[in-house]
Amino acid sequence: MTKATTKKGSKQHQVIDELFDICKKNNDFVFHNTLVKEVCVKYKFGNPFTATKFDNRKLLSPRLIKEDYAVIHLGSGNHKFIKGIDKVFHEFEPIQKTIDWNYKKSLLNQYNTSESNILSVANNQRILHHFLFNQDKEFEDVDISKRPKTYFPHRTKTSFEYSFGEESKLILKNIQIEVDLTIEFQGTIGVFEGKNGKPDTFSIYQVYHPFLYYFNANKKTELKDKIKEIFCVYVVREKSKTHDTLKLWAYTFTNPFDITTIKFIKSASYKLIQQN
Repeated sequence: MTKATTKKGSKQHQVIDELFDICKKNNDFVFHNTLVKEVCVKYKFGNPFTATKFDNRKLLSPRLIKEDYAVIHLGSGNHKFIKGIDKVFHEFEPIQKTIDWNYKKSLLNQYNTSESNILSVANNQRILHHFLFNQDKEFEDVDISKRPKTYFPHRTKTSFEYSFGEESKLILKNIQIEVDLTIEFQGTIGVFEGKNGKPDTFSIYQVYHPFLYYFNANKKTELKDKIKEIFCVYVVREKSKTHDTLKLWAYTFTNPFDITTIKFIKSASYKLIQQN
């Protein structure tokens, strides 16, 4: 994920507020990257591609928060201001249980703090398998056909049609989605999103678009009706002086074609206890 300066009064906030004013004046809340670039030049904001990206509701400008608007991405360079921040962002539920997870630290476990590294550690330590499939971390002797399969990060372009609660159906054309990690086990798919720190909310599209991507794939010839369930898992790494903690939340969608129907499944915290 791209980092951006988002303090009150920041250039990003000035850009997004100007775009909001233009859309309100035109009574049209859809806007294109061409306009974003023009406004970014005005405020000397360096990277137009990050101007409309907000992974946490707290990163929105005070103006948008006050008026209860957020930004969604429609693909083909188009974006839209949408009323109802709670439709766009989801608040993390309380952790249901904490698990002490003994492990031997590997060479590259903490070499960097990227989201990819977070998921790599969680996958290598079998935490993802334990959380999602209730598999113990030691199963190296199990037949390979009975082990979860891991598929590494990829980006792809696709088109979606789905509802946004009471909003009319959205049509997203040629939109780029990013799947941080995928695990498949006996027809059940888990898609994973990783993050550092202590976020209190996340943008639902981060897990919904991978979910819908695989849901649609299940209707195609090569995978038709072979996928039984799809779960979206958000993984957050918190660091302390003595240990790392991985917190996981699992979700699905009760209506696969409505992004606002996100449903919480379970959560757990894994305290990594380093062994000699």
